[in-house]
Amino acid sequence: MPVTTVGLDADDTLWHNETIFRLSQKRFAELLADHAEEPVMMDRLAQVERRNLRLYGYGVKGFTLSMLETAMELCDGSAPPHIVREILAAGREMLVHPVETLPGVAEVLAELAETYRLVLITKGDLMDQERKLAASGFGELFAAVEIVSEKDCATYQRIFARHGTGPAEAVMAGNSMRSDVLPALEAGAFACHIPYHITWAHELADAPRDNHRYVSLSRIAELPAWIGAMARSH
Repeated sequence: MPVTTVGLDADDTLWHNETIFRLSQKRFAELLADHAEEPVMMDRLAQVERRNLRLYGYGVKGFTLSMLETAMELCDGSAPPHIVREILAAGREMLVHPVETLPGVAEVLAELAETYRLVLITKGDLMDQERKLAASGFGELFAAVEIVSEKDCATYQRIFARHGTGPAEAVMAGNSMRSDVLPALEAGAFACHIPYHITWAHELADAPRDNHRYVSLSRIAELPAWIGAMARSH
């Protein structure tokens, strides 16, 4: 069975993302240092983020609103104006932060695009993800771009049917076990986990066991060779 389509995650697979969020979290903790201990503060922020995902979705804007809501809670409903201003400033800075691509990505995408149909499959804010893709210079290499509210089995079945020859002949590669690997396997695709050095707790999950359609690679430069070998073996 041939591989015709390769799906790729964006954030922390093609370019740095979580490091930017961590810097904003550190700034948030410093702003509210007089109102709570940092572990308590981070736990509260994580709870608020999870609660708000169904309302705001993924991305910088939802994260900024969650920081504001957490600040209000920690300040008993009346966060000082300077804290509100700093949180809003942090959100704006995240939205204009330069795109820093990961090592080897440009070469890998160019190589894969010669043989396979490439589809970018990412969560996050529509305008922000479009901005980052444009700034990366990778846009012309993708046959399609899907910015989705959630990555689940149905998402991958729909995308690989729309832009390829179905999930059975598709590969999904990304840094999130929860979003890029497990639902893609459930949909019937091949899946490749390429870990990033830090991962948002919400995206953590146990790796699949004894699944011949799954692999974990140390870096994206190994992806073309694995896809080629795996496709030949099937």
